[in-house]
Amino acid sequence: MGFTRAELESYRDVEVPDLLPAPGHPLRLLFVGINPGLWTAATQTHFARPGNRFYPALLRAGILERPVDPSAGMTDEDRQLFRERGIGITNVVARATARADELSAAELRAGGQRLRRLVEERRPDVVAVAGITAYRGAFGDRTAKVGEQPERWGSTRVFVVPNPSGLNAHDTVDSLAAAYGDAARAAGVI
Repeated sequence: MGFTRAELESYRDVEVPDLLPAPGHPLRLLFVGINPGLWTAATQTHFARPGNRFYPALLRAGILERPVDPSAGMTDEDRQLFRERGIGITNVVARATARADELSAAELRAGGQRLRRLVEERRPDVVAVAGITAYRGAFGDRTAKVGEQPERWGSTRVFVVPNPSGLNAHDTVDSLAAAYGDAARAAGVI
C-alpha cells in the first residue's frame, strides 16, 4: 500500500485511537509514541510508516512472537494479539503531523497531562514513552535520561525508551529491542 504526498497530507490533524485491552482486562505495558505520523493516521495503526522499527524491535525483544506488518494497517488479529498480551499503544499528542517538531510545547504538556490521567485510570504496570525529547517536553523533566525513571506514576513504573522512527538513526533494531525488552520484563510481558 502506498500513498501520494497529497493523500498523506489529507490526514493531517486526524487522531488515531488508542490500542488498549478492554476495560477490566489487565494493561501490563503501555507504549507511548510522541504523536501519530500521517501514515499512521492514514492506516489507523500506530507506528505504521514503512521503515519504522517499532514492530521489528518488539519481535527481536520477544515481546511479539510473530511479525506484524502494520504499513497497510493492523489486522484485527494483530490488535487482538496486543490486547491478549496486556500491551497497549497510545500517544502523548493525539493529532497527526508530518513531523513531531510541528507540535507546540503547550500541546506536549497538555498531552502529558492526558497521558497521566489515562495511566491513573487504567493503571498499567509499566509505561514506556518512546522519545526522550518528547518526554522532557511533556513532563517538564529536562534532566530525564533514557531508561527507567526514578518517579513512579502511582504504582506504574515509567521508562523512557528510544524513538523507533527512522529519523532516530543512531538506534538500531537491536538497541531498540534491548530497551523495549527492559520495559517488557519489568511489566512481566517477557
